[in-house]
Amino acid sequence: MGSRYVVSDVHGYRDDFVRGLDDAGFGGDDELWILGDLLDRGPDGIGVIEHVRSLQEEMPGQVHVLMGNHEILALGRYRFPRSKFGDSWEVNGGLRRDQDGLADHVDWLASLPLMARFGDLLLMHSDTTEYLSWGEDVGAVNDTVRSALADEEDLEGHWDVWARLTSRYDFAGSDGEQVARQMLSTYGGKAIVHGHSIIGTLLGVPSSEVTSPVLYADGLVLAIDGGRYDGGPLFFVEVD
Repeated sequence: MGSRYVVSDVHGYRDDFVRGLDDAGFGGDDELWILGDLLDRGPDGIGVIEHVRSLQEEMPGQVHVLMGNHEILALGRYRFPRSKFGDSWEVNGGLRRDQDGLADHVDWLASLPLMARFGDLLLMHSDTTEYLSWGEDVGAVNDTVRSALADEEDLEGHWDVWARLTSRYDFAGSDGEQVARQMLSTYGGKAIVHGHSIIGTLLGVPSSEVTSPVLYADGLVLAIDGGRYDGGPLFFVEVD
């Protein structure tokens, strides 16, 4: 059995992503989970998507992607360009060159799962309990959102997914351990791994000072977004 890796919030930094895979020696029987936010903010979001999809073709069943809030933001902006998605897309680092290259990837984006179980790990993009509103198990969550996004004319359905995935910090409060246990009791697993909220905001330090993922909520939650777009590192985390 090969190594297993998680990474999140690449945000268009294709060269860093490729370099990180090379540095990790990714290949063979290895498995990779990307926890969303492939595009926006950085220089080449479409390049990241294309590279990920080429890996999926080369390594069937070994490279997986979750939907992050920037995937649904890009999808909403593409499908409803004159709606409230326009302002949100611009404010949150949306880039015209990503939108211009999105046509061949729209169906792929809309089909991405929101959550996954990876051994004893519960994988999700956002550090939020909003997933609970979509279903009582991982499959139900993914089916609910896929169904909502299948209607290409349902602006409010798309907007609801975007709004819920922007929520954050639900495991960082004084009740973080209790909240994490609720999520694990519902969806299974022994620990949560997420991106979305950059580690610097959890620690109260600049992203340039972040040196490793952070385990918190009494060891039940692992944050892996180093804040690459904010001057921090892109972490490829090997898990067992």
